[in-house]
Amino acid sequence: MSQIGTLVQTLAKGGPVMIPLLACSIVALAVVVERLAFWWRQGDQGPALRALELAERGKLDEALEVARRAQGPTARMVAAGLAERPGTATAAMEAAAQAEIGPLRSYLPVLDTIITLSPLLGLLGTVTGMIAAFGILSTTGMNQPTAITGGVAEALIATAAGLAIAIVTLVPYNYFTARAEQAMDAMERLASRLDVALKEQQIP
Repeated sequence: MSQIGTLVQTLAKGGPVMIPLLACSIVALAVVVERLAFWWRQGDQGPALRALELAERGKLDEALEVARRAQGPTARMVAAGLAERPGTATAAMEAAAQAEIGPLRSYLPVLDTIITLSPLLGLLGTVTGMIAAFGILSTTGMNQPTAITGGVAEALIATAAGLAIAIVTLVPYNYFTARAEQAMDAMERLASRLDVALKEQQIP
């Protein structure tokens, strides 16, 4: 508990700017947990690939059943295309893919904003702390050097906290962005394959 108390006291020395920095860290943590849960629920692309293989062999009803039972954006897009036969499967898959883009990218702009904002807030805390330190210098001169150096050290705490939040948030942000891009690429590839398979079976 003493170490936690020391950490809290150290962070408190960063000044009022530590409050928005704390809010940024809490929001970032909440978004990371939500995104991890989201991707965990999606599963892999195995069912979507199995449904596509069945469709390529002409087993469209079985393929549709497999796709509907599966989770994930690719499976839902394949199911949308198979459900529209003999209608416009291509348009249905495009609409389904567009509907999936939003959930795939949800909250990523929030993480992006925190990555950009946190170092700026830290810099603001450092600037305000330096202003206070120089204010002490102007009133006391060099009679209290420890107060001046202590004020500078406390000012740098905000910058360190802001950089730490940005660095820690950057890793999951890049990971979730890559997962979203991979999912969209997979949907595009599977949609092309399914469209070809349906056309080969003379299903518009």
